[in-house]
Amino acid sequence: MGTDRPEKGARMVGQAAQSGQGRLVAVVVTYNRLAQLRVTLPRLLEAAPEALQAVVVVDNASTDGTGDWLRGQDDGRLHAILSPDNLGGAGGFNLGMRRAVEMFDPDWLVVMDDDARPAPEALAAFHAADLRGWDAVAAAVYYPDGAICDMNRPAMNPFRDAATFLRYAGGQGDVAHLTPADYAGDARRVDWSTFVGLFLSRRAMQMAGYPDPRLFIYADDVLFTLGLTRAGGQIGFLPEIRFEHDCSSLAGGSSRRLHPFWKTYYYHRNQIFLYRALAGRWFWPVILLLVAKWTLKVRHHKGQRGPFLKLLWWAVRDGLTGRRDMDPAIVFRAAGGG
Repeated sequence: MGTDRPEKGARMVGQAAQSGQGRLVAVVVTYNRLAQLRVTLPRLLEAAPEALQAVVVVDNASTDGTGDWLRGQDDGRLHAILSPDNLGGAGGFNLGMRRAVEMFDPDWLVVMDDDARPAPEALAAFHAADLRGWDAVAAAVYYPDGAICDMNRPAMNPFRDAATFLRYAGGQGDVAHLTPADYAGDARRVDWSTFVGLFLSRRAMQMAGYPDPRLFIYADDVLFTLGLTRAGGQIGFLPEIRFEHDCSSLAGGSSRRLHPFWKTYYYHRNQIFLYRALAGRWFWPVILLLVAKWTLKVRHHKGQRGPFLKLLWWAVRDGLTGRRDMDPAIVFRAAGGG
């Protein structure tokens, strides 16, 4: 196993592993979910080198023994980046994707969380697929029980035309995300996807760059893929490429009351960034309604109402002014570490 730290980024180019789509490298970001990583990593490394050249794992300063476990792995295709700081999901993917490109010059990257992994035949399906016209490919993501994973459904922009927006504003069903029928159909174009089972071509990376590490958590993947779409990139949803997301381990709470509490700031700030990217001329009426709705959440924060309103105020201020450089330590302190 290759192990390095962010400050030591020596360029390494592995042998070209050739398969249908050329060299494929996986990027996994992990934080304090060693039990999940111990399932995901073997699933990836069971693929032949021709199908998967390397796996880059970014450990976000885990405290559960993840770093020691990674150091003990001896597969030559595994390259672990042991960050001394928690960079958040956005920072972890930024670092991992950059390092993967520098080290291996891949034709494609595939990105995922530590609790997500390809189905046994997913990489073979990717290499066998006709990808002409696609700059990125979104997999069909399912829970372990076989149900469609809602949080990873790719989507179209609900503000793309007046009729769709009116349906969206009126609450007439989910007009943005793909439906179960799409999961049983043919490949189709989408506007955005998540960082679970997302395959990115070299051209996509040239067009979209890398995720913004300042986002820390929430919406970094959607903003990144929307940026690719706005740059002219084509994202295809290919239902025959299946991923599994065992997100039962997530302890993120709900959008009404987030846990840990400091997530309040990032969730709401990044939602403003997201709606600005999506809504166009509808941004101001939409965001004013949302801010009013968010403020009403104070009733769900008994004992934390003052800190909640402070974090929400910071989120709205920074979201509307475009500020992305808030020091996470300040956010953690304002949340009382919770």
